Amino acid sequence: MSTFDGKVIVITGAAGGIGKVTAQKLAEQGAKLVLVDLNLEAVQQVVSELGLDSECAVALQANVANEEEVKAYVDAAVAKFGKIDGFFNNAGIEGTTANIEDYPTETFDLVMSVNVKGTFLGLKYVIPVMKKQGYGSIVNTASGAGLMGTPGFVGYNSSKHALIGMTRVAAQETAPFGVRVNAVAPGVINTRMMRQIEKNTVPGDVEGAQKAFGAAVPMGRYGEAAEVANVAVFLLSDEASYVSQSIYTVDGGQLGQ
Repeated sequence: MSTFDGKVIVITGAAGGIGKVTAQKLAEQGAKLVLVDLNLEAVQQVVSELGLDSECAVALQANVANEEEVKAYVDAAVAKFGKIDGFFNNAGIEGTTANIEDYPTETFDLVMSVNVKGTFLGLKYVIPVMKKQGYGSIVNTASGAGLMGTPGFVGYNSSKHALIGMTRVAAQETAPFGVRVNAVAPGVINTRMMRQIEKNTVPGDVEGAQKAFGAAVPMGRYGEAAEVANVAVFLLSDEASYVSQSIYTVDGGQLGQ
């Protein structure tokens, strides 16, 4: 029997690099998937590429910062499969790069809305389902940026610090009900988000930005989405049955310097 046979896992940001690879790994282990993304066509393409049929996967469109849309994807998951065993609360955006005095207020509001409010709303509607079941595992996608300060990234850093605090609160509140809540905190990962951060950080010199980011990592390279997905899958699995309120860094040793 595969680790996730018969288990239902909801993934937000499922069309992005980490979300998509996590979906693939879970599908390979027999999970039934509810894949949520703002871009419906992209997440439908993920279902198609993974070769999943309607019996084992559903693609849904939702803005995670919209409460009604979050409630709708949670209700749809329960209506389709009858339960939610795991929730990868993964959707997020990077914002722009600028010092605080130059950082656009509207961008700050958007980043906080998606990364903080979106994570909160996911918890708000998934937790009651899991409490009623008496079990469940939630993994939030934080960031190494949530554990340190990075000049120029006030929106993203602030949102990920908040997300780590939220993870710890949720873990405390849900532990008596058999629900575990943890977070993965990726460092520099070879995804679309890093492509945008590179462009924002060193306009016109993406190659130079990549070299600088890679050189800051003790392992001397970017991580891959699969390396984050491996940790997320572990935390969602029964193998992590006594793990809660933990923040797992996946950063090649960067925060340990």
